[in-house]
Amino acid sequence: MNANETRLRDWIEKADHDLGTAIVINQYILEYSDTLAFHCQQATEKYIKCLLEMHSIPFKRSHDLRYLLDLLDEVIPIDKELYESLMKLNAFGVEIRYPDIKIELPMKDREESIQIAKDFREFLKLHIGFDIE
Repeated sequence: MNANETRLRDWIEKADHDLGTAIVINQYILEYSDTLAFHCQQATEKYIKCLLEMHSIPFKRSHDLRYLLDLLDEVIPIDKELYESLMKLNAFGVEIRYPDIKIELPMKDREESIQIAKDFREFLKLHIGFDIE
């Protein structure tokens, strides 16, 4: 495994930890929907950054999925449906981390957030160039 693949796998591992955290929260800590939403956004953000690094596309430090996806779309076309579903997670990246913003996601939205992150992980698997579990 070369250094670049190792770095990409590190991004995927960190993203998988965020996604796994969201799944555990959904199963066991129902009152933490804000944290679940944040981790779904973070997982997706890291999967996108992994693909950006794979294509040597520089990006600024940002949690804005729109900005990151627009960069990625220059080398990997992202269909409108996937793009729009990812925008549902965009608001969960920064603002909800502060105590004056409270969200309570119904179960349907919690499960949708997890599914969106899982769907983008599948998208990554199609484009990464090596096998991941």
